[in-house]
Amino acid sequence: MRVIADLHIHSRFSRATSNALTIPNLEKYAKIKGVNLIGTGDFTHPSWLGELKKELKEENGILKTKSGFNFILQAEISNIYSQDGRLRRIHNVILAKNFSIVGQINELLAKKGNLKADGRPIFGSYSCIELAEDLMKIDKDIEIIPAHCWTPWFSIFGSMSGFDSVEECFQDKAKYIHALETGMSSDPAMNWRLSKLDKFTLISNSDLHSYWPWRIGREANVFELKEVTYENVINAIRTRKNFLFTIEVDPGYGKYHFDGHRACNVCMSPAESVKNKDICPKCGRKITIGVLHRVEELADRELGFKPKGAVPFKSLIPLSEIISHLIGSPISSKKTWEEYYSLVKENRAELDILLETPAEELKKLTDEKIAEAIIKNREGKINIQPGYDGEYGYPVFGKQEIEEKIEIKHKQTGLNDFME
Repeated sequence: MRVIADLHIHSRFSRATSNALTIPNLEKYAKIKGVNLIGTGDFTHPSWLGELKKELKEENGILKTKSGFNFILQAEISNIYSQDGRLRRIHNVILAKNFSIVGQINELLAKKGNLKADGRPIFGSYSCIELAEDLMKIDKDIEIIPAHCWTPWFSIFGSMSGFDSVEECFQDKAKYIHALETGMSSDPAMNWRLSKLDKFTLISNSDLHSYWPWRIGREANVFELKEVTYENVINAIRTRKNFLFTIEVDPGYGKYHFDGHRACNVCMSPAESVKNKDICPKCGRKITIGVLHRVEELADRELGFKPKGAVPFKSLIPLSEIISHLIGSPISSKKTWEEYYSLVKENRAELDILLETPAEELKKLTDEKIAEAIIKNREGKINIQPGYDGEYGYPVFGKQEIEEKIEIKHKQTGLNDFME
C-alpha cells in the first residue's frame, strides 16, 4: 500500500503552536491532505502522552484511532551544550515503537530536564553523543534523526551553532544515525552536493505547528509497504527499500534559504553576501547566513549530481498557497477555502490534486489559471521569492507581487521565527 508519512509534528503543548492541535483535528486534516501516517509529536510531554494513551491503540508499533488512522510515536528535543569550544544547539527527532519504550525514554530525559515545560523539551549540557548512547541502551529500534539539519540556529549543520559533519557531532555514535531531515530550506539535490552525506537517507517532514493543510504534509515521505508497521517504516528509512520518493516544498519557500537581515528587508544570495562580507548594507550588522550559503561552504560537488541509490523527490507548493496568491485573498479566508474545497473532496485529497489529477479534469473543477498553476507546480515551473532570516518564501506569479510583498511590515521576532 502507498503510505504518505509526515513523521515530525508538534502538539499544542509545544511553544508557538495552535491550541486546537488535537488527535481528531490532526486525523481530519491529514486525510484532507492525503497523509495516512503521521507522527504524534511531543511524546515527552506528560499531558500529551496521556491523551495519546487514551485516544490511540497500539498495533504493530503503530498507534491507531478508532477509525483506523495511523500515528507513530514521535518527539523532538533540543540539545544545547558546549563541544570543541563552541556552543551547540541541535534539534533531534526521535521515533519509538511503543508506549513502554517511550516510558523508558521519558524516565531518562526527566533526569536531564523539565519535560512539562515544553512539548519540545530543552536539555542543557546534554550532548548528542550522550543522547545516542543513552537511547541505544534502551532500544536499538529507536530512530534518532537530526531535525531540519541546515537551519541556522538549531541544527546539526546550522551556520550559527552546528557542526561540519554527522561524525563531528555524534563521534563514535554516528553509527546509530541512519537518516537526516532536510528541512524546508534545503532539498535532496542540495544535500547530494556533499559526498559525506551519501550514506544517510534523506527524509522530509512538515514540523507543523498547526494542522491546516498548508502546514500538514507540506513535506512528507512516500513508501510502498505491505503493511503499516513500525518495523516496515524504520526498515524503509534505514535501507531505502520501498522508499519511493519524498515530497518537498521548493527550498526557497523555507524561512532560511537565502541570507539576509529581515529588520532591514535585506535578502541576499550567497554570492551577494560574500561580496558584502556578510554585513547588512543598510545597518552594518551581521546578516543571518542561510542554508544555501552553508551548503555552498561544505559542498564538494556541483549542483546536479545524484548519488547512486538516492531516494527521488518531487517539489510541490501547497494548494492553498497557489489559490491564495492567484485570487488575491488571504490563505485562511473563506474565499480561499471555498476554492480549495471545489477541488478537494472526500475521495480526492490535496496530494491527489497536486500529484496526479490530469490537466483536463482540473480545468473542469476550477478556474483555468488555477488549473494551469497546479500543472506548473507539478512540473516545478513556479518561481519562488526566497525566504531569509525567518521570513517564509512565497510563489511568484508576477513582478508586481514581489514589489508589493517586500513592503509588508515585519512582525516582532519570536522564538518560532528561528524554527523551520
